[in-house]
Amino acid sequence: MRVESAVNTDDIAALARRYLPRIAYDFIDGGVDGEGGLDRNRRAFEGYQLVPRYLVDVEKRTQTTRLFGRSYASPFGVSPMSIAGFFRPGADLMIARAAAALNVPYVMSSASCSSIEAAVAEAPENTWFQVYGTRNPEITLDLVKRATRLNVPVLVLTVDTPVIGKRERNIRNGFRRPMKMTPGVIMQGLSRPGWTWRYLRARGIPMMENWAPYAAPGADANAVADLYGSQTPAPGQTWDVLRLVRKAWAGPLVVKGILHHEDAQMCVDLGADGMLISNHGGRQLDAAPAPIDVLPRIADAVGHKAELLIDSGFRRGSDVAKALCLGAKAAFIGRPVMFAAAAAGETGVRKVLDIYRQELGLLMGQMGWADVDCAGPSNIVETRGRG
Repeated sequence: MRVESAVNTDDIAALARRYLPRIAYDFIDGGVDGEGGLDRNRRAFEGYQLVPRYLVDVEKRTQTTRLFGRSYASPFGVSPMSIAGFFRPGADLMIARAAAALNVPYVMSSASCSSIEAAVAEAPENTWFQVYGTRNPEITLDLVKRATRLNVPVLVLTVDTPVIGKRERNIRNGFRRPMKMTPGVIMQGLSRPGWTWRYLRARGIPMMENWAPYAAPGADANAVADLYGSQTPAPGQTWDVLRLVRKAWAGPLVVKGILHHEDAQMCVDLGADGMLISNHGGRQLDAAPAPIDVLPRIADAVGHKAELLIDSGFRRGSDVAKALCLGAKAAFIGRPVMFAAAAAGETGVRKVLDIYRQELGLLMGQMGWADVDCAGPSNIVETRGRG
């Protein structure tokens, strides 16, 4: 099957599975511990059903969404994802261009391979930037200054990674620093010649370009990756990191990784303009609740004070619709986009984003929504216990 023939996000994942060696596919697909969080993220959507309204004129429907004063074509975007260039060289910029083409936001990770400067050059209106609190706060501040110079529309501070979770698939596959070319890894590469050819042509491990300025002059990709690993995560960080970033950043600020309504209120009190409710795609705390299940309580607490975004587990247009009904302004997508970029580059990313757009557009017609602002609590029912 070619990417043009993909019908849903499962098809996109299947294409990536055939293209990537297992060590790379599992890095994208995997979670932590027993991966109960991954399963919970998907099962949680089954606990909510949509209630349509009929005899409504839906011949003309629009998905136009305003986020932090800017208009986007649909109420979804792309979540930050690290080292995309490992899975296909240049993937970060492919995602940026595709997001711009479909006019949805793309949150570039500070742990990307391409730089924020390069992404903004490709997609200045659509590229947001994600940063972590680092052990050396001057690095965090400099990343914020770079975003300021580039007029990045929105800054996203991720707070849900005080330590790295136990990612068992990575441990079993040997995906660690430094990477060792074991016989098993070599055999995986030989079984995926397309990926291996691109990897070798790009000269192996890609540079984390956002971090290169903070390394020693002439540092290679491995040395820059080591620097990143020495600075993140920063387990000693507190709410002071949000205060620090808020003081340094004048534009819209989103805090990513919030799951508790009291933390959401604290974010608002410290000046956050929005939150991206997330459990890191099931890649941090395996026992964490699905974000869709905590969204209503957070919306009740701060939805009138901040714009609420959400990610983790979104695979269908109907998932996006359920989040809108429960109080989110937009949903953000991770793994399907990374799989699409790996399998088919920019064409793949455009395809997967178009799948979400088409599914949501069809669902809007079925629901009686002429625009996405019609979504609300009267359109959704919870039919089982959460989690």
